[in-house]
Amino acid sequence: MKKRNPMGVMVGGITRIAARRANYAICALLLSITGCHGPRKAAEFGRVEPVRAVWVTRWDYKTPQDVAAVLENCKRAGFNTILWQARGAGTALYRSRIEPWAPEFEGKDPGFDPLALACSEAHKRGLTLHAWVNVMPAWHGNKLPADRRQLLNAHPDWFLRDAQNRPQPMGWYLSLNPCFPEVRDYLVGVCHEIVARYPVDGLHLDYVRFPNDYHKGYDAMGGVPDYPRDARTLAMFRRATGKSPDDDALAWRNWRATQVNVLVKRLRDMVDRTRRGVALTAAVGADPDRAFNGHYQDARKWITQGWVDGVFTMNYASAMGEFEGRFAKWQPWMAQRPVATGIMFDQREPALVQGQVTSAVRHGMHFAAFAYNSMFERRDASGRPAMDTQSPSRQALRQGVLPLVQNLAAAEKRAPHASALAGSR
Repeated sequence: MKKRNPMGVMVGGITRIAARRANYAICALLLSITGCHGPRKAAEFGRVEPVRAVWVTRWDYKTPQDVAAVLENCKRAGFNTILWQARGAGTALYRSRIEPWAPEFEGKDPGFDPLALACSEAHKRGLTLHAWVNVMPAWHGNKLPADRRQLLNAHPDWFLRDAQNRPQPMGWYLSLNPCFPEVRDYLVGVCHEIVARYPVDGLHLDYVRFPNDYHKGYDAMGGVPDYPRDARTLAMFRRATGKSPDDDALAWRNWRATQVNVLVKRLRDMVDRTRRGVALTAAVGADPDRAFNGHYQDARKWITQGWVDGVFTMNYASAMGEFEGRFAKWQPWMAQRPVATGIMFDQREPALVQGQVTSAVRHGMHFAAFAYNSMFERRDASGRPAMDTQSPSRQALRQGVLPLVQNLAAAEKRAPHASALAGSR
């Protein structure tokens, strides 16, 4: 007979439940002994407690006071996992020895290390922090970077180009070509610097795919080209398959997906060699078939091969039917690795967001909010909230949705083994 646990999730098999609860009891005991002030082990991601995550963007903090305030707000709101942006587009929001400082800090050291401070402030609050890295994007803007060290100046040949050898148009992310071995070497090196030098609990990969999304800059090119079509990439494909892309579209798609897979596998190996306790996660398309066919992102293989410790699906649909319909495509993989549903909070009606959070919990227990600034004001130079036209929406979400997140956190404290059990399905 099946029974219903306190969080409303059906679980079956009394013996199996008892065994799993015993395992979670041991995990909880070990955490209580060792404390929550240091990096968690990768194996614990989504296993000891359900993931209630929030993305914090590179625009959300400028000062040490901002960092502390952001993490305090996240803690009070009931989140337990912080996806903290440390790399945006080939620039760093930490003291990197490889990449220049980000434009968000005017290209110079702000007088403190934001990532080091974020780790410290998160851990003192018992929060888990994953360094969020935009992988392929390496510049963003409408003009060339001023810093000659920036990749678009230092290695323009590393970027995606079309069949006429034209780069991507300005106006959105300009991205690296992951087919080139030296690009993969570079990206592994950037991520290694973070894992080796900072006490992060996880490395969170975003845009780990071909970022070939449409924006209006493509209108002058007649649409988004089939990237990459530069001579070097085509020669590599011909050596591997004996074909051109036009000879075999399926092989061309699969080969490009393989180039991304090689990078993800190398990142997995790097993390394991550098610090095995660090979780490797990725933000992925909500529809894995569409992500594979359109962006050559093979996230289901990453799960089955054990290359990632979990994924965050960017399930930003506003219609509940479409939102819930995407769960089925991930169900077979949820038993292998935690799958967290990324939910769009930004300027959404509280009732919709509340319904999607409830649905995500019912289907798998893990979820992530996009994004911090959807709920909380940024701060101005004086440290006061910088109110704007979106402020009423933020207030509505704080009042209408955050009590639900807080109640979930409180329920997990009252019945941690049951909630953790539901989150492991």
